[in-house]
Amino acid sequence: MKSNYIKLIFCTISIVMLASCSDDFLDKKPTEFVDSDAATKTTANLMTTLNGIHRSLYIQYDGLQNQGGIGGIMQQTDIVGEDIVFPVTNGWFLTVYNWSGLNNENSGDVLYPYRTYYRIIRNANTIINAVDNATGSVAEKNIVKGQALLYRAFCHFQLVQIYGKRYVNGATNSQPGVPIILTVGSDNFPRSTVEEVYTQINKDLDEANTLLIGYVKPNNSHLNLKVAQGLKARVALTQGQWAVAADYANKARTGLSLMSIPEYGAGFNDYTNKEWMWGSHINEVQTLYFANFGAYMSRNFSSTVIRTCPKAINSKLYNLIPSTDVRSTIFSKTGQHPNITLVAAASKYPYTSQKFLAISTGDSRCDVPYMRTAEMYLIEAEAKARLGQADATTVLFSFVKSRNPSYVLSANTGQALVDEILLQRRIELWGEGFRFFDLKRTNSPLDRTGANHDPAIVNGVLNVLPTDKRWQWLIPKAEINANPLIVQNEL
Repeated sequence: MKSNYIKLIFCTISIVMLASCSDDFLDKKPTEFVDSDAATKTTANLMTTLNGIHRSLYIQYDGLQNQGGIGGIMQQTDIVGEDIVFPVTNGWFLTVYNWSGLNNENSGDVLYPYRTYYRIIRNANTIINAVDNATGSVAEKNIVKGQALLYRAFCHFQLVQIYGKRYVNGATNSQPGVPIILTVGSDNFPRSTVEEVYTQINKDLDEANTLLIGYVKPNNSHLNLKVAQGLKARVALTQGQWAVAADYANKARTGLSLMSIPEYGAGFNDYTNKEWMWGSHINEVQTLYFANFGAYMSRNFSSTVIRTCPKAINSKLYNLIPSTDVRSTIFSKTGQHPNITLVAAASKYPYTSQKFLAISTGDSRCDVPYMRTAEMYLIEAEAKARLGQADATTVLFSFVKSRNPSYVLSANTGQALVDEILLQRRIELWGEGFRFFDLKRTNSPLDRTGANHDPAIVNGVLNVLPTDKRWQWLIPKAEINANPLIVQNEL
């Protein structure tokens, strides 16, 4: 794909990604002095490139505070929903919150995810295309290739959900998706169909699920078989392939633990948490300061955006959380947050969140969660409920009981049970980047009415029907200018 925002030479990418996720990243040879042939010659060098991809998930792009890696996109795809509330006007992400940026092909809101995911795809392709001819053991090749395939699948999956129409199980899904990029060259590619994109995603996932068998990862920034199974379950859920989703979600969660109640309230800031399957750790050397995830989504860091516009939960959603549920404690109905330290200048608004906590008021670092065991329980429960399987309630009970000791086995069946599980997803995954995708995959409307959303701040965007063209974000104009094969979504 020929684009100023996607076509980067390998060495330039390596410079950005020179800091590995391993503890010894400072000892590595600076990759700006390694040509691309040398960088792909051995599995050890390819592993350095893979570590660069891990690192790229939380680097800052174009010097903009709201473009702090994947965490910035996670904020976009939650803020555009109904469950995150801005209590006052806030310049950062405001055009996402009021949906105006999604329908503007020149906006950074649509450019950022497009460019970021294709950059990661390009780096993943560098590994995938070179690994078979690299010097190294078969085991090393499997490890590096399997993780690169997962990155490529994950990025294509995110892109097709954002820029393409929703996948409909049983339909032809011939609607325009996104370009499938499998090489590192500068060729132009048209938009493949949504079906074709999902076919490639699943091909990559299936291969990764084989290659990563037996791999023991050093930390949660790396992707192992459990993550491969989790991504397969996530994709299958979006495609309405319920049996596959239930099977892979069960595989992914088997042998893994859920957090205890005290751990749940500790601040969602430690990727070593036993429930985290995949996440990024932000160490002191690699901090982005005011661009970190914690500089926007935490409650305690002293940034302008947090002091003046802390993120709140939809009041209607909060009121559905039982007081016996630990998840009610990570939001403050009064906005006072008596059990954490806020700076004196912090504004107080009802229903604000303390789910994510930065290290301190002066240190915005907060590890970023991309996949947790809880999601696997929810995928399995939803898929089994949609299949009409009786043990869907048992799976749901096993999960919710860990959050609310007073929860009893659900008596719901059919759509009522599905609705209960979807409610649990909203509560559990708040702020982790899922809401836009859940609304879109279930063909549900956006409904912000009757809650604490200010109509003036959202520019009147309180309801959006599932047929609205804005569910398909516009392709960035810069990409269309660079690639004449790209056809824009409906303007």
